[in-house]
Amino acid sequence: MADTKKLSDIASYIARGIPPIYDNIGTLILNQKCVRDNRVSKEEAKFTNSQKKSINPQKLLQKWDVLVNSTGEGTLGRVGQYQKQWGDCTVDSHVTIVRPNLSLVDGLYFGYVMIFRQPAIAIMGEGATGQTELSRVRLGSEINISLPPLPVQRKIAGILSAYDDLIENNRRRIVLLEEMAQALYREWFVHFRYPGHEQDALVESALGAIPEGWGVKAFGELLKYHIGGGWGKDVPDEEYTERAYVIRGTDIPSARYVSVANCPLRFHKKSNIASRQIQVKDIIFEVSGGSKGQPVGRALQVSQQLINAFDEDLICASFCKILRVKEEIIRPEVLFFHLQEIYRDGRIEKYQVQSTGIINFKFVYFLENEMIIIPSTLIQEQFVEIINPMLETVQVLGAKNANLRRTRDLLLPRLIGGELDVAGLDIALGEGEGGGDVGV
Repeated sequence: MADTKKLSDIASYIARGIPPIYDNIGTLILNQKCVRDNRVSKEEAKFTNSQKKSINPQKLLQKWDVLVNSTGEGTLGRVGQYQKQWGDCTVDSHVTIVRPNLSLVDGLYFGYVMIFRQPAIAIMGEGATGQTELSRVRLGSEINISLPPLPVQRKIAGILSAYDDLIENNRRRIVLLEEMAQALYREWFVHFRYPGHEQDALVESALGAIPEGWGVKAFGELLKYHIGGGWGKDVPDEEYTERAYVIRGTDIPSARYVSVANCPLRFHKKSNIASRQIQVKDIIFEVSGGSKGQPVGRALQVSQQLINAFDEDLICASFCKILRVKEEIIRPEVLFFHLQEIYRDGRIEKYQVQSTGIINFKFVYFLENEMIIIPSTLIQEQFVEIINPMLETVQVLGAKNANLRRTRDLLLPRLIGGELDVAGLDIALGEGEGGGDVGV
């Protein structure tokens, strides 16, 4: 039988991070963007100069610490566990550190039980709209934790971590394939080191020297069709009768891996569906929204696997555009990787304008002024032949991860809530499972 204890009874430390003084070197400082999808990453982290700003040693992260986003609408309550140690590392004042007492609770189990309690944490914000904050006192006193015996905790953590290990392995393969694909694009179409390049002379163009037989065109000349998306209504009426899912800019990162559970199903006018229904090889392009550090201009190439993931028609939201490519001039894959390249290296930002807190995209100006190198048909076909199996594998791995997450998330409440009895299971835990230094 599991005991139930207040979070403050099993946490040795609950505190906000530090107000940082950012620098190019020093102590790594994680922020709210580093806590997403129940994971902690350092991709959006910055540095704080510890010589200019002293850091309480207790605020330096330890393995098994749980980080809780503690301010803001939509971000408040997100949790992730710090499992990888990146040297001296802390969090800023918008994140709360919750450190488990490893004499009472298994470290890995603690991470999962905090994920389980995340919905309750997310509604504990106090303050005015847009300024909601999470009180560490309320967090410690109002969040209850189910605490079965330590051996049972470890078995529960072992079952759930098996899913996470598979997810992480697939994620690494996805990252590697995406990096390989983008590197190949850069090698062939930026540095012009494609098969047979040694025999091709270079000629002058509007973009400088390019291989002979290649061309240059404005982005708009490569599109046979483009149109903004729609939002429709959440309930039908006499005009809005047609059901269709909507991909928003915020859905683009997950939709690349055919993870579409968050795409809303809404009702639209029949005429809007007819002109905006997404097709295979379309590119969905984000033209409004964004935020500081995340410019607009994210892109998604539509595959058959993505279309098959929906049981109704599919359009994009009004903050996006559907781009349909003239395939007789350029392959959609080549244009998609161009969009990826200029987003990654920051060139996309020159087409942005900010007003009233929203970043918009100068789309017409972009169509007229973004110049694209058009490789020869043969080189384009060779590129697509190599790249498409990579993209398909990425989507297969993404779909597997979506299924693994669904299964894990179904098991999580049943295991934590004691509906599934694991006490009699013989589960071999690898090194690093659980708190490690906890005695039974």
